[in-house]
Amino acid sequence: MTQNRRSFLKHSAVAVSAASLGVRESDRDGSYPEEFRQLDKELLRAIGDAVLPESIGVTGRELAIEAFEVWVSGFEPVAELTHPYGGSEIPYGPPDPIPGWSAQLDALNLLADAKWGSPFAGLSIAQRRNILSEQMGEPDASFPSPGRSHHIGTALMAHYFTSSDAVDRCYKKQIAKLECRNIEDVGDRPKTLEVSSHETERSA
Repeated sequence: MTQNRRSFLKHSAVAVSAASLGVRESDRDGSYPEEFRQLDKELLRAIGDAVLPESIGVTGRELAIEAFEVWVSGFEPVAELTHPYGGSEIPYGPPDPIPGWSAQLDALNLLADAKWGSPFAGLSIAQRRNILSEQMGEPDASFPSPGRSHHIGTALMAHYFTSSDAVDRCYKKQIAKLECRNIEDVGDRPKTLEVSSHETERSA
């Protein structure tokens, strides 16, 4: 075994441990200190460029990532969910996934440096996808909810593909699923979605 391979395996073990064990135990109320809930903006965008559709362009990906960051900032661990009418049991949401995602971002940098001698954000799109495919595993038939995603790359994709923008682009119509219609136009068919040319530019 060469020194390079030995070094790579060592770094990989550290990375997997960081992603699996995450950070220290949460506080008594179940929340984590804020420093463990920070997601590196550059790394998040490096992931977004690799996993979000190229067809939405640089601007579309940035808007998708900003929307994800807003969702993350308002995430409430083990939140009480709406229960079925007449049901006696109250369902609750997942525990806080954000500290683990933060550890995964650190792991991506470790793996990128071990494998290619570069920070993750400095890799080509193909190299980023190579690492992410190893970490995220085989794709499932459908996405989990973002908060129940075990990997931050999956969470980012799940958040975007359930968004109003993704639905509009899928049907090529201005459906705006999260907006209420006026009484006057509730029966009208959605207008055709217009996509500007800059939205289809490819990433480098």
